[in-house]
Amino acid sequence: MKKGIHPENYRTVIFQDFSVDKSWIGRSAADTKDTITWEDGNEYPLIKLEISSASHPFFTGKMTFVDTAGRIDKFNKKFGKFGKKKDAAPDAPAQEETPAKEEDTKA
Repeated sequence: MKKGIHPENYRTVIFQDFSVDKSWIGRSAADTKDTITWEDGNEYPLIKLEISSASHPFFTGKMTFVDTAGRIDKFNKKFGKFGKKKDAAPDAPAQEETPAKEEDTKA
């Protein structure tokens, strides 16, 4: 392994998956400003997770939709119009085709 490429400031933190309200203690070098008091009475940095093995369908076997901060609605608002077919435009008057001019080639 190369030296000097891995962080050295690992510390004990609490990971919390808010979609299923599960928490566990671990070690991480990720920055966070939030803290939480753990079961042992000590205060640890808190790392908030939107999805983890406790809530991911691959691990749980259950398909659930986790809509964090209205992302599904935001996506539908932004891209919903692409799934709908537009009304047919009124028939425009047909343009008459003009035959291409042939150059007289008289030798």
